[in-house]
Amino acid sequence: MRNVPVQYAAADYKLLRRRKTEGFSRIPNAGKFCQRKEKNMDKKGYALLSDPFQNKGTAFSADERAQFGLTGLLPPHVDTIAEQAQRIYQQMERKSSGIEKRRFLMDVFNRNRRLFYYVFRQHIAELMPIVYDPVIAESIEQYSEQFINPQETAYLSIDHPEEVETTLRQAAGDREIRLIVATDAEGILGIGDWGTNGADIAVGKLMVYTAAAGIDPASVLPVMLDCGTNRESLLQDPLYLGNRHERVRGKVYDDFIDAFVQTAERLFPRLYLHFEDFGRPNAAPILRRYQKTYPVFNDDCQGTGIITLAGLLGAMKITGQKLTEQRYMCFGAGTAGAGITSRICREMVEQGLSEEEARGHFYLVDKQGLLFDDMGDLTPEQKPFARKRSEFDHADSLTTLTAAVMAVKPTILVGTSTMPGAFTETIVRAMASWCDRPIIFPLSNPTELAEATAEDLIRWSDGRALVATGVPRDPVSHRGTTYEIGQANNALIYPGLGLGSMAVDAKLVTDEMISAAAHSLGAFLTPEAKGAAVIPPVTRLIEFSAAVAVAVAECAVKQGLNRRAVADVKAAVDEMVWKAEY
Repeated sequence: MRNVPVQYAAADYKLLRRRKTEGFSRIPNAGKFCQRKEKNMDKKGYALLSDPFQNKGTAFSADERAQFGLTGLLPPHVDTIAEQAQRIYQQMERKSSGIEKRRFLMDVFNRNRRLFYYVFRQHIAELMPIVYDPVIAESIEQYSEQFINPQETAYLSIDHPEEVETTLRQAAGDREIRLIVATDAEGILGIGDWGTNGADIAVGKLMVYTAAAGIDPASVLPVMLDCGTNRESLLQDPLYLGNRHERVRGKVYDDFIDAFVQTAERLFPRLYLHFEDFGRPNAAPILRRYQKTYPVFNDDCQGTGIITLAGLLGAMKITGQKLTEQRYMCFGAGTAGAGITSRICREMVEQGLSEEEARGHFYLVDKQGLLFDDMGDLTPEQKPFARKRSEFDHADSLTTLTAAVMAVKPTILVGTSTMPGAFTETIVRAMASWCDRPIIFPLSNPTELAEATAEDLIRWSDGRALVATGVPRDPVSHRGTTYEIGQANNALIYPGLGLGSMAVDAKLVTDEMISAAAHSLGAFLTPEAKGAAVIPPVTRLIEFSAAVAVAVAECAVKQGLNRRAVADVKAAVDEMVWKAEY
C-alpha cells in the first residue's frame, strides 16, 4: 500500500524509504514535503489506531496486525476497503437528518482518512451537501456546543500574535504543508459572523479539495484566525470557544493577518494559500495585498466568479450568442457579487472590448438600489461599476430591484443577495419579454435564502430561462421537457485550480489561469440537448477537477510561472494526486 509519489523540483528529488507502518513502500521521485519523521513511522497498537492518517481499522491484514502490535485489538475478520465502506454508508443512511449524517462522517474522518475519502469519492454528489454546503452551516452554528476534535486545525488568536509561528509549527508537526485554507469567519455566506465556530468551514473546504482533486490530506492545514466576533449570542454563550470580544479592526487586524501570511509562507515555501469567508471590508483588500507576491486565492472574491463565468459561457454555447452582447445585472454587491462582476468584466476585455466598453455592460444593485457613482459608501470593488445618474431619466426612483430591472432591461440576472424570493414573477416575465433566453442565476445559499427556485424560473419563463442555482436542484419538468439545473458550485473549479497550481509549483494565481479554469468546463456540456444545463453536473466533479487542473497547469507553464521544470503537464498533475491503495 502506498500513497502517490509527488514529483517536485529536480533539485529536491530524493529517494525516500517509507516503512510499511505508514503504508508506504520505496517511492522514487518523491519530494521533500512527503517525508515523515521516523518517529511517526513507528507507531504501534492503539497509537497506530488513533492516527487518522495511518489507521486502516479492520482492514489491517493478519501480518500487519502481528507486525504493529494490533493482535487482539481488532475483531478477527479482515475487511476489504469495499466492505468497510459498505458498513459506513449503511450506517450513515440510517441517520435521520443531514447534520446527524455529517457528525457520523466526521467521526470516520477523525479515525480513518483513507476510509472517509473512499466513501466520499464513491458518493461525491450525494455527500457534498452533507460534508460541506448547506449542512455545514448547521454544524458551524453548533461548533462550540458539539466540539470534540480539532481536526488538525491551527487556531491563531489576534490576542497573541507572538504565538503564530509556534502554533503553525505545532499544528503541522512533521508534515510539509502544501495547502492552507484560512478563515476569520466574519462573512460565512448566508449565516454571517460565527467567530471560531467558523473553523469548520476551513476543514470542510479541505475535505472537498481531497475528494474532488486528490490533494494529499496529510499536506493540508485548516487555519482559524480568531479576531473576535460581533455576534452577541456567541459573546454571551458560556460554551463559546473563541475570543469573547468584538472583532478587532484596523492596523492591529492588518498586522495580525500579515504575520500569519508571512510566517506561513516562510515555514511552508511551496504553500498554496486559500482565503475563505472573510468579511466584506477585508476579503478583497487581503487578496489584493498578496496576490502579486504569493500563490493565493479567495473563493468568495474569485471562486464564485469563475463558476459563474463558466455558467455564462455555457449559456452562450446554448444560445449561440456572444458574452460581449449581454447586459449584466447583479443583485447583491458584496464580496461575492462584486467579485463575480469583476471576473465577467475581465472576460469581456479578453474577448476584445476595452475596459470602458466592458464596464458599460454591468449594473450592480444592492440594498439601496442601483449603485451610482455619487454614493458615498461604495467599496473599491463597487466603484468601477457604479453608473452615472445622467444615464436615466428617473435615476432617483431606481431604489428597488424591480425598478432597476425595468430600467436597464438586463439579459443576465445574477443573485448573491441572500434575499429569498427577490427574483419575482414580475421580473422574470419582464426579462422573458425582451430576450428570448433570459439567463437567471439565483446563487444565494443555503436553499432558504435563494432569490428564486428553479421551478418558478422555468415556469414563469415558459421554459426559456437558462438557470443555474447556488444549491443542488432536481431537474424540472415543464410541458414535456426535462430541464437540467446546473449548480454554480465553486467546488467544480477551486479544487482543480489548486491542484493545477501546486502540480507545477506556480508562483502566482493569475487571471489567465482563472480564465483557463472557467473555459475548461465547456468541454463537458451538451448544448444541443433540449433542456441542457449551463453547468455540467457535480456527479462528474472528480473528472472536472482533473481537466481544470491540466488547463490551469498548462496556462501557468505558458506564462512562465512554474517554479519547477515540467516536461509533461498531465503527468505532473497525475503525480500530484493522492492515490491511497488499500
